[in-house]
Amino acid sequence: MDQQFDLLYGEAETESRELARTIFSEMKFLHEISLKLSEKMPLAKLLYEIMESSKLVVQAEASSLLLYDSRDKMLHFQTVTGAKADQVKKFSLKLGEGIAGWVAQKRLPLLIEDCYQDARFNQAFDRYTKFRTRSMICVPLLRKNKLIGVMQVINKKGQGCFSQRDLILFETLAAQCAIAIENARLVQLEVAAESVRHELERAREIQQQLLPRQLPDYADLDVAAELVPAEQVGGDYYNILRLNARQSLFMVADVTGKGIPAALLVSTLHSALLTYLKMHNHQIESLDLVSALNRVLMECTGGIRFVTCWLGLYDHDSHLLTSINAGHNFPYVFSGNDEQPHKLSKGGLFLGVFDKPYEAEQIHLNPGDIVVFYSDGVTEAENGRKELYGEIRLVNQVETARGKSAQEILTGISLDIREHVGRAKPSDDITCGIIKIN
Repeated sequence: MDQQFDLLYGEAETESRELARTIFSEMKFLHEISLKLSEKMPLAKLLYEIMESSKLVVQAEASSLLLYDSRDKMLHFQTVTGAKADQVKKFSLKLGEGIAGWVAQKRLPLLIEDCYQDARFNQAFDRYTKFRTRSMICVPLLRKNKLIGVMQVINKKGQGCFSQRDLILFETLAAQCAIAIENARLVQLEVAAESVRHELERAREIQQQLLPRQLPDYADLDVAAELVPAEQVGGDYYNILRLNARQSLFMVADVTGKGIPAALLVSTLHSALLTYLKMHNHQIESLDLVSALNRVLMECTGGIRFVTCWLGLYDHDSHLLTSINAGHNFPYVFSGNDEQPHKLSKGGLFLGVFDKPYEAEQIHLNPGDIVVFYSDGVTEAENGRKELYGEIRLVNQVETARGKSAQEILTGISLDIREHVGRAKPSDDITCGIIKIN
């Protein structure tokens, strides 16, 4: 630096040389700070280096930086340099408290020649640390009128006081620091958001593995099912299982809420179902199964969350479908003998809250009959005008496609829902299954 300075100001008078030297030093300091701000280093380390450098350039005994937390509306010491740094870091300040609190509240800089003559000065810090505060510069850290914190330098070395030039330099530094802090926070938020996105994608993959990879191939049944999550993970679940030569299990469930908590409960439900089947060697009694699932969920949730569920146990020999509806949307049975579809409504309360008995109903299914089970995301799918897809439209869609295959019926329902929703954002998971008797 001295060589550069001598080349520029070597012939100037002594007084002019000193002023020029000061200006040159300040410019070089701000340039070095700008370079530091562009470096990729932890924010705490960056701020410490800046405060150490600022202490040197204005010849101060100590310096500190406090960050404002909008959650508790307090100023917290982030970086402290000087003899009593460790003791000072223990403190936090309210807005309006002390010099720093006043600067933060008013968003105005202060240059104080004698702190003990200023009524705003809080002498408790000095009494606690045994440090004597004489003079101070304190400036707010602002970014687009948003308070980020305050910076301060304390005690000009020697017996002098801080100058207006020191104040201007410190304000310039504060503006750069505010940008650095905001950028660092934005990067942290971006990193955190990317981490969440990655975790959600992984959770989605895990949740997809809970669903049947391939539906059973039946000679007497034609089946199709799909689950379309509104978000990366959700609270809907379905399963179609060939239990043994005679029985098949059909199940759809909907956990209250969305996101990770709902997805975790879906995993619990799936695990409980598979555990029960293994313990009973895939020979099940439907009422006992529903009661067992209810007890497991009660223990897991403590009654805070619940699950609506429909369970159908089909006997391939007798063609009887045993249905239990635990607070779920009523599945529809479309039969050639009935003008209106039959609703499978008997069962009981939703799972996971009350230990109450359930009841079952049985219905004989004939060739050509269709069973449609679904979650409320189907009938409650909203368009831009907040209009629901509704049960009537679902029934009409199935009625018009009764001569088609199960997959064609399901595809027709999906397309009709998408047509209804249009460009509106999906409000809930959409799950639907079709059972058609051959």
